[in-house]
Amino acid sequence: MPTYLIDTNLPYYFSIWRTEEFLHQRDRSPTASDTEIWNYARNNNLTIVTKDRDYSDRMLLASPPPRVIHLKIGNMKMREFYTFIGDNWSSIEKLSRTHKLVYVFRDKLEGID
Repeated sequence: MPTYLIDTNLPYYFSIWRTEEFLHQRDRSPTASDTEIWNYARNNNLTIVTKDRDYSDRMLLASPPPRVIHLKIGNMKMREFYTFIGDNWSSIEKLSRTHKLVYVFRDKLEGID
């Protein structure tokens, strides 16, 4: 059963996200609207992982589920992105369990209740 829904704006072929814990939106419905994605995540108690601020803006006014992990790391080369996520994923995941919204910056993590 997946725990995380990876938005279509994030890499599809990424080993960390290719386990049963993760569902990439591309595998579910690549053309779904933001509202459809939000409702699917809410109905299935998933955490949305995205670079799209629409989800974090919406989360500020909502209560879980879903939860949102918003990657605010700008553009990175793919290798740099993989290294960054690989080095930080366990901290991101831990913070997302206790906060409805997690902002991920290059130099810090910020949890919002």
